Order: sequence, then C-alpha cells, then structure tokens
Amino acid sequence: MGLHMNGSDEEVSYAKNSSLQRKVISLTKPLREEAITNLYCDTLPKSLAIADLGCSSGPNTLLVISEFIKVVENLCRKFNHKSPEYKVFMNDLSENDFNSVFKSLDTFKENLYHEMKTEIGPCYFFGAPGSFYGRIFPDKSLHFVHSSYGLHWLSKVFFIFFMIINYIYLSSTSPSNVLKVYYEQFQRDFSLFLECRAKELVEGGCMILTIPGRKVDDPSNKECCYIWDLMSIILNDMVLEGIISKEKLDTFNISVYYPSPFEVNKKVLEEGSFTINKLEISEVNWNTLDHWEALDIGSEMSKSFKDDGYNMAQCVRAGIESLLVCHFGKSVIEEIFDRYKNLLSDRMSKERTKFTNLTLLLTRNP
Repeated sequence: MGLHMNGSDEEVSYAKNSSLQRKVISLTKPLREEAITNLYCDTLPKSLAIADLGCSSGPNTLLVISEFIKVVENLCRKFNHKSPEYKVFMNDLSENDFNSVFKSLDTFKENLYHEMKTEIGPCYFFGAPGSFYGRIFPDKSLHFVHSSYGLHWLSKVFFIFFMIINYIYLSSTSPSNVLKVYYEQFQRDFSLFLECRAKELVEGGCMILTIPGRKVDDPSNKECCYIWDLMSIILNDMVLEGIISKEKLDTFNISVYYPSPFEVNKKVLEEGSFTINKLEISEVNWNTLDHWEALDIGSEMSKSFKDDGYNMAQCVRAGIESLLVCHFGKSVIEEIFDRYKNLLSDRMSKERTKFTNLTLLLTRNP
C-alpha cells in the first residue's frame, strides 16, 4: 500500500512528530514493568529475546527496549543474579528508516550504561523488515513482544468508492456492508498476527499490544472516525475547487480499523493461543502538549511545538503522507496539510478530542 512513517529528522518526520505515540507508551509503562518482572522471575533466563513490532524510527523506537533492560537489570541486582544477554529485534515494513535506528544504537548503549552505572548484559540488535501479518522469526525464539499503534493498520487497501460517499473512512453514513468489510479484514489480520506470534514465542512468553480502539459498539462512531472525517472534509473541498480529481478521491480509503474491547477479546479467545492477563482502556488528548511532566520530556522539546492544530496535523502527516503522495501526488501535500491544520485548530478549540486505546497483556499458552 506504500505505507511508511516519514523518515529522517526533518520537520515533517515521524521522529519529530510522535509525541502522542510517546504519551501512549508512557501510559502503559506500569503494565510492561509488571509483565517483564513476572517473565523474568518465572523463567530466570540466561538469554532474553525481545521484539518490537512496528518500531518505526525516532526517539520512541528504543524507549520500550530501554525500559525492558533496566527492569531486568534491577531484578538481577536485587537477587544477585548474573545479567542475561539481550537479543533485540526491531521490526517494521521494509520502507522504514532503519538506517537512523542503527545509527542511534551507539548513543543508546552509552546512555543506558551511564544510567545503570554498572555493567549490564551484552546487547545484540537486529533489524527484521517485513509485515507482522506473517512469520518474521523462527519457532520459539522470542520471550517478549511489544507493539504499539500498529495493529489498527489493515493488510489490505479497500477500493469501495461506490459504497463510501465523500468519506475516506467509515462514517455514520456508511452502509452496513462497508462496516462488515472492515471488521472482517481486521478479524483475519488480528487472528493471523496471533497465530504467527504464538509460533514465535516460547511457552509462557508474553506480548503487550496497544491498539487505537473505541469504547462504543459502533465502529463508525465519532470516537474513532473523527480524525478521518476532518481529512475527508479537506479532500472534498479540494475536489470541489478542482485541485484534486473526484476519481482520485473516490478510490482513496484509509485502511485502518479501531476495534472494541469485546472484538479484541473475542478474537483472542477464538484463536486460542494466548491468555488475556489484562485488557486496559485509556485515553489520550489530541493535544500533544498535555501531561509533559508525566512524560518527563524536556522543556527544550516542548518549545519546538506550536499550536494544537499544527501539532496534530504534523502527527497525522508523519504517518500517512506516504499514502497521500502515492495516490494524489506530491504537489498537493502542502495544501492538504495547511488546510487540515486550520480545521483541526478550529475543532480542537471547541471540542473535547481524544483517542481511545486498548492495551492487552497476553501470555502464550502451553
């Protein structure tokens, strides 16, 4: 589908526009620490293999890995154990900016050693390009899998323009057959994801998955569709003004699905390879400047942010610009996001805008 996060460290890169995703990662930290502690204490491994699926690039990429190693190292000191070795696998689609990830490893290791103040177990890093809707790793080779804000992306692009009128995603006007297409594709993708990871994880291995979702039953509810409703308004206006062709818009759809807790729980039980230890629901504001103190992000980084609409537009752009360029061409991108920024600023000043997140802690069954 041509999807990849914007690489490099330029103004429109994912590296500089992923504070919302960092906020989500920070919310799930207590659950990760609990899972890692239980995993280590139950197995006392000499070697630990960790995979981050949908790692992207930028400051968030190695955040969870750093937390994982620090928790294990502190447990080793507490129990006077020898540190294990760490095998870290970074996965994303092949178009991902892996070079920037690899270039940051020396600094990452130096910072980690400095923070821990003593020697830690040896760390080995590997890139693992490819879709996680398929096998990536050998049988029973992983102990811990993490994925945040990746599993809402579906494996297929839908060309159903005759069913979605003037919208690029599900909406309150979408016919039931359109909702069914998206839901069934999510079911197939999520089931395949679970099946593949079950083969790759050791018995008792665990996964923590965070998926943008919804609390309500209706998949076309504003709770999960609003961000795309606003993009639809922009693109439709540009069609009316002759900037974008109607035919191009009619064949452009955002292939994501925001599941409910019931849908996720149902599919895990049906697939049967994992036990759900916890399923938590959280919310984050669209406003990326909320809760800076909780995130412990420095004031220098916060100074680089502008108004709410600009920040949110940049966040969306970092994620889907590759899709828009592939479909509409590069010449209209600045116009799209300039208008999007203004519309977001207007709506965010008047409405309570939040994303809902579902976080699952899963353990591989015997």
